[in-house]
Amino acid sequence: MSRDESSVVHTKRMDVEVEDCGQVYLLDRGDYEAADRPDGSPTHSVGLIKVEGRGVATLDIATQWGVIPFTVTVADRDPGSDLDGYEDIVEISFESPSGEVFLVGWLMDWDDEKAHSLSPLLSGPGTYRLRYHVRGMDEERCSVDDHYLQIWPAPQHDSAVLKTTSETFQCFLKPEA
Repeated sequence: MSRDESSVVHTKRMDVEVEDCGQVYLLDRGDYEAADRPDGSPTHSVGLIKVEGRGVATLDIATQWGVIPFTVTVADRDPGSDLDGYEDIVEISFESPSGEVFLVGWLMDWDDEKAHSLSPLLSGPGTYRLRYHVRGMDEERCSVDDHYLQIWPAPQHDSAVLKTTSETFQCFLKPEA
């Protein structure tokens, strides 16, 4: 889908510090600590990304730890996927109770200075689509533009794998193998 002149798109590049576990979190500014899903929200996963109730998404990255260059685009509509630029691309629905989210790496101890605020979600509180683009999973590298997340308002929809190339991603899809 191509963007027209009236689309609103905010893109932010950041370095996310990850101390262990090879994970980055998208968290809602609201009650993101409710990962035990008291409202009955289901956990759902599509290989590289897992949504754990309202306001909590875990994104797997290509390395166990380090400073991870990460790009996030917040848009008012589907900004279109980059099928040629990435090896693995997935989509999943995400609910934001507050309409404000931030990105943070897995840390041993919480540090507000290491949390990256993103642009406010353009439809406020509600349901959004997350599209996660990754490359370099098999090489365990984290270069600039290897991790790219897009967020836009969309009704709840089934998770989808748009592209899968890496062997690592295949393992995430079939963990019992």
